[in-house]
Amino acid sequence: MLDDAVRSFAVASLPPPPARVLEVGAGEGELALVLACAGYEVLAIDPASRSEHVRPVALHALREPPGSFDAAVAVVSLHHVEPLRDSCRRLAEVLRDGATLVLDEIDVARFDERAAGWWLEQRGLRRDEPHWHDPHRHDPRWHAPGTPSEIVAWMRHHLHDLGTIQGALVEWFELGPPVHGPYLYRWELSPELRGAEEALIAAGRVPAVGVRLVGTRRPGRA
Repeated sequence: MLDDAVRSFAVASLPPPPARVLEVGAGEGELALVLACAGYEVLAIDPASRSEHVRPVALHALREPPGSFDAAVAVVSLHHVEPLRDSCRRLAEVLRDGATLVLDEIDVARFDERAAGWWLEQRGLRRDEPHWHDPHRHDPRWHAPGTPSEIVAWMRHHLHDLGTIQGALVEWFELGPPVHGPYLYRWELSPELRGAEEALIAAGRVPAVGVRLVGTRRPGRA
């Protein structure tokens, strides 16, 4: 289910319609549908998607003319994009100069055992219980770790952290400051837990692992 806060962030950050928007890692196309209904021309891509409304192609393999899009949005997708630098180069190529880049991510470097422990508590399940549901079940590298330390180790080994993503983008994009906030409630949990997570963040008991930033395509950088 598309989170209301994600939808609001994306719509508020994009240029007004009718702009042509590329969505990277679109999943089943929920956000793309919202944007299309708002008047945007949207191309949604995701190599793992089975939706007829999402083109099943990886970012680095996207065949669109240079400068085809006025904006791009990526919701928790760049952290697992491979090859990252080539994909970011391709993203820059298909965006026009001055185009907007909207990112919603998990800051893997901030994700620690406190975050993993709270997440597991809310799930109420361990991997050896019959209803365990792997949060990365579509990722062939995921092996359903069952302890906070195992989850943290897996995340940091397999996923790009925020600094790596920023480093891959900065040659072509002027990036705004990252804004951190709650994320765990969105990860196979419930929107009703957002307030509880925010309270724990404010008390310093779990880190704010969600992060959002908005960038602009630098002019003249091929």
